[in-house]
Amino acid sequence: MSATTTPLDSPAAEGTFELHAGALRLALRADLGGSIAGLWHRDTPILRSTEPGSLAGARQSACYPLVPYSNRLAYKRFRWKGRDYTTETNFDDNPHSVHGVGWLRAWDMVSHSATDVVLRYRHSPDAHWPFAFEAQQYFALTPHSLGMQMVFTNTADVAQPVGLGWHPYFPKRERSRLHIELSNRWESDATQLPVRQVAQAGIDSDVSHLGFDHCFDGWNGLARIRDEKFSLQLTSNLTHLVVYTPADKPYFCVEPVSHVSNAIHMADPVAQGLRTLQPGESFEASMRLDVSPL
Repeated sequence: MSATTTPLDSPAAEGTFELHAGALRLALRADLGGSIAGLWHRDTPILRSTEPGSLAGARQSACYPLVPYSNRLAYKRFRWKGRDYTTETNFDDNPHSVHGVGWLRAWDMVSHSATDVVLRYRHSPDAHWPFAFEAQQYFALTPHSLGMQMVFTNTADVAQPVGLGWHPYFPKRERSRLHIELSNRWESDATQLPVRQVAQAGIDSDVSHLGFDHCFDGWNGLARIRDEKFSLQLTSNLTHLVVYTPADKPYFCVEPVSHVSNAIHMADPVAQGLRTLQPGESFEASMRLDVSPL
């Protein structure tokens, strides 16, 4: 957060906010899942972008937060510390609950300056997630990069399982290409639950040749994305990556996440990246997107 950040008198009163730095413009919708509506270099979208006043929901946004878990939570139930819990349907008719609760809820705009914004979501236990927590997102824009940070704090009186991440969408252009160093890919069943690991010696290909909807291990925290408009470098302190390259969509996704999808149901959730946070403990995730126009 910038030293010049100014608190807002009424944080929830305004859901839309924009940052400008050089040729970059970032538009946020705090009220729609704490999401990014768009990121542009002048008039050219860097992420899949919608003018903030026209954005209908977080799933149509440029990027939204994944909290307190990423991807699928199998069949909307889990067992934790000897107790059984359930979650709710939140993603069309998917048999699993998906991507946590942060993207479903309005976030408060806590503070802002000319180059950064802080958003906050305070969760009370409900049918979607049984534990209390607070999450803050920090956005910082420079003429050449977008920096993002999310800090999750367990405000419950018991330990809870936690996973974090972001779900950015990139426009698919004629020469969109990925270069990512990885070690393993999780193969999934028909409902997109991971079932087994296979070796994956990285990704270095045009997006048009790929058909991924997978979680990957062994990521070194760096992904290079290039097309005829931009050379992008995505970096993160998170250890796993979800890559989604649908042939029939005008976008693809490169999602830094902290854990394997459905890790809570695996034999060793901690080994698959899921965190256990004690009351009062915090977990910090970061992501940065460096932008070089071509």
